[in-house]
Amino acid sequence: MKVAFIGQKGLPATYGGVERHVEELAVRLAAHGYQACVYNRPSYNPSAPSEYCGVKVVTLPSVATKHLDAITHVAVCTAHALRHDADIVHYHAVGPALLSWAPNLRGVCALATVHGRDWQRPKWGSLASLALHAGEWMAMHAPDETVVVSRSLADELSSRYGRPAHFIPNGITLADGDDLSILGDFGLEPGRYVLFASRLVPEKGAHYLAEAWRRLGRDMTLVMAGDSSFSADYVQSLRASCEQDGVVFTGYVFGPRLATLFRQAALFVLPSDVEGLPLVLLEALGYGTPVLASDIPPNREVLGDLGRTFAAGSVDDLQRQLGAALDELPALREQASQAASWIAGVYDWDLVADQTIALYEAALEARRARRRRERPAGERRACPG
Repeated sequence: MKVAFIGQKGLPATYGGVERHVEELAVRLAAHGYQACVYNRPSYNPSAPSEYCGVKVVTLPSVATKHLDAITHVAVCTAHALRHDADIVHYHAVGPALLSWAPNLRGVCALATVHGRDWQRPKWGSLASLALHAGEWMAMHAPDETVVVSRSLADELSSRYGRPAHFIPNGITLADGDDLSILGDFGLEPGRYVLFASRLVPEKGAHYLAEAWRRLGRDMTLVMAGDSSFSADYVQSLRASCEQDGVVFTGYVFGPRLATLFRQAALFVLPSDVEGLPLVLLEALGYGTPVLASDIPPNREVLGDLGRTFAAGSVDDLQRQLGAALDELPALREQASQAASWIAGVYDWDLVADQTIALYEAALEARRARRRRERPAGERRACPG
């Protein structure tokens, strides 16, 4: 079976939850003997290899602007995948799903994975939001099957569009080692900083955290690990607002260096307005880091009673809950240590791969069955005897 992954920015994954999701899934498909192909954008990884852990990596061009980067790349990749006889084209995110109808023109099976309600993200203007809303509709109607990474979002979309969606969550992969040099690089003391780790885009809520931190006035450091994603003006404004408040910006951090930031942090904060199923929240819990997150449904779905929440979008409540969490760190650390083993058992990439493969097989068989039913009677082979 040849499976083409379209919609992610590239491989190997550096930043981005969709990119890490695709990498973990594609590598496991290749290990199961499937021919997995992941498309890469030059703007994401200009030196991507042609093969990565058994996965074919194809770099194709795009118009690398905020509004055209994704859709132009998806169009070029879809044409390439169909020309090279993919059995399944798997689109990731609702924007790329705008073209999830195209494989059907060639009788090719298509799947779409919804990673979140992207049209709600404030970085998009009205026209882009309308296009992404249309992509959500298309993701729920055009492909052979639709996957949603959040159970609550799967239920919501199934109810809204009247078509079932399959809940298959993200998994979690933790770095084995540490790289303590990052603490020295940024003058950080173990247990004396609060961590935010994500893309610096408005929907992740870093500006809420910056303002709450300024008001709180604690003798600790706030670490923001992340950088721009077509959001340079937002990042510039955020940095300017934090100049006097003991905030450290590290840029994007990966692997053992990021693992160190998680393991040595006093608290991890995710103040996002929009999520699908946040990988970074799973990672924080997996590393045993105490967590404070906004109370949006995907965050609550992951957290349960394993961490604290605050009212999404409320700087006042974030300030209150942040102060309370820092005052209760011993109890939160005990809670976080219990969460670590549970998270690793539930959000397992091997299980995600097995469930996805089963869905591929079912979608292909359903398409074959439709072809058999639609074949004219005269073309059917007579039974022996």
